[in-house]
Amino acid sequence: MSIKTNIEEIKKGVDKHGASLIAVSKTKPVELLLEAYNAGIRDFGENKVQELVEKEQQLPNDIRWHMIGHLQRNKVKFIVPFVYLIHGVDSFKLLKEIDKQGAKVGRKINCLLQVHIAEEDTKFGFSREEITKLLQEQDFAAMEHIVVSGLMGMATFTEDTSQIRREFKALRELYDSLSKQYAAVPNVEMKILSMGMSGDYQIALEEGSNMIRVGSSIFGARSY
Repeated sequence: MSIKTNIEEIKKGVDKHGASLIAVSKTKPVELLLEAYNAGIRDFGENKVQELVEKEQQLPNDIRWHMIGHLQRNKVKFIVPFVYLIHGVDSFKLLKEIDKQGAKVGRKINCLLQVHIAEEDTKFGFSREEITKLLQEQDFAAMEHIVVSGLMGMATFTEDTSQIRREFKALRELYDSLSKQYAAVPNVEMKILSMGMSGDYQIALEEGSNMIRVGSSIFGARSY
């Protein structure tokens, strides 16, 4: 099937749930991204800063670029001038660095706090308690160049769909709770719940995700 056909197929479920589709384009050549762009995709997700910067320079300027990988603090400065959303904020130190670099370029940077919901140690992210503590910090309240736009989480890589569903459900409950609790905080605008990838996005949509990140189901198997 073509990239266009794949996108049309995925969009049926995405549109039904009122969600956004991020095309995960890491390792893919610019030609394939243009194919997806011509099929209507405007949101692309990359997991390496260098690749993100190079592609941003080569592709149309109405693309919304998402940094979806683990972001190192010393690389933040390269993407803050243009990045649309940073998905994997997993430490207070990283958030502080994004705020600092955002101030330098005069931009408010939209961020998602990554929550550790999987039963795997390989995944990054805050615990429920750590997020609550962070949002109550005085230092957090003083940050003027970041906006916490929501939460992101990745389920355990397993065939057990009931476990995946349970993990997504727990993240949705945390998102709902924080949305109400911090509605009046100036740098918190909880509107994005990013969960679900190629293998589990249908479950994620059913459990309330409003942003999914899909790579192989659009572009085919990953190439290195």
